This record gives sequence, structure tokens and C-alpha cells, in this order.
Amino acid sequence: MIPDHEILLRLVLGAFIGGIIGFEREIHGRAAGFRTQLIVCVAAVLIMVTSENYYFHIHNLDASLRIDPARISAGALIGIGFLGSGVIIKSGYAVRGLTTAASIWIVSAIGLAIGGGLYFEGLVTTAITIIALIVLRIIERRIKTLRFKKIMISAPADINVEEKIMSVLSSFNFHVHSVNYEKDRSSGEITYHFTGSTRDKKTIGQLFHELSSLDFVNTIKISG
Repeated sequence: MIPDHEILLRLVLGAFIGGIIGFEREIHGRAAGFRTQLIVCVAAVLIMVTSENYYFHIHNLDASLRIDPARISAGALIGIGFLGSGVIIKSGYAVRGLTTAASIWIVSAIGLAIGGGLYFEGLVTTAITIIALIVLRIIERRIKTLRFKKIMISAPADINVEEKIMSVLSSFNFHVHSVNYEKDRSSGEITYHFTGSTRDKKTIGQLFHELSSLDFVNTIKISG
């Protein structure tokens, strides 16, 4: 059986590590923050400690019995996966919460490692996770990622309208992937739905003001 002081050490260390990772998520306003990550890590530690103690307990009762202590922890990881999926939100082309979901999953894995007495592995993984969440965030912000946007423009029916809009979009390096049309018979107005992408975040605001200034544009909306 695992001594009580060893169990206490593992639980406290798990709470400390989970709290550190959770604090980083908390200050960035994520759904699974300080308390959630701490609880998940401590729960994972407890699950692993329980698995080990259960194995020793059964072995002491009857040495001929053979059980796999990893089965409980394997089931815990699956359960944590469902918990992580609850923080993933999809809005248009944007998917938010993937990093938080991944942090929940790796916190549970760290907890299992600490619960199993693998302190070195758990601490190294914690360090790597902190670097990924804090240091790589700075690098990620400097990378010009492709941003997908939907632009809706309502204008009078005119054969040159679409050509003029496309000219403006092209001047801002906004690459159009597809165009859908919608016509209002009562007013004769045509609504253009452009789906495109750009790598410059500042382009979206500038593009909105430029399109808004066009005389023939009645309604404009940019989403995504």
C-alpha cells in the first residue's frame, strides 16, 4: 500500500501543478480556469492512487489474482475528454476553446503521472505545457494566420456592381473563394454574399470603411 505521507505529497503536488496551469487559463478569461484545472488534476491523482492501492489490496487478499491497475485511469482519460469537449465553441469559421480542452486533457495526464509516483515525468510535462501556453502564445500572435470572413452587401441591380466590389476586395488582398446571390423582387435589390480570406487583421476594418463609402452600397455586414 502507498504510505499516507506519499499520498498527501502526490495530492498536494497535483493541486499545485493544476493550479499553475489553471491560473494561466483564468487570466485569459477561459471557461476552464483555476479551480477547474486544479480539481481535474487532483481527481486524476486520486484516481491513479486508488488504482495502485486497489491493486495492492487485491494482491494481498489473493496473490493469484491478476488485475490491471491502469484500467481505471484509462477510463478517467476518456471521461476527461468529454469534459474538455464542453469548452469548445464553434462560431462561423472560428473555433474557440481547443487549447483549453487540450490543457484539461494534459492536466489529467499529469495528474495520473504524479498519482503514479512519476514526479520527473509530471514536472517536465508541466514545464512544457507552461511554455506552450505562455511563450508560444507570444510567437503565435506574430504569425499572420489566414482569417476567413463572410461579407454581405446589398446594392441596386447593376451589372457593374459586382465588378466594382471585387475590385475593392482585390485592392485589399482579400481573396474571394465563393459568391452567392440573393434578389429582392419588390425592390430589385441584389444581396451579394462573399466568402473569402485575408492574412492581415487590420484589413477587415479598413475594408469595411472602404466598402461603406461606396455610393451604391445600401447594406454591408462582415462576419466570421
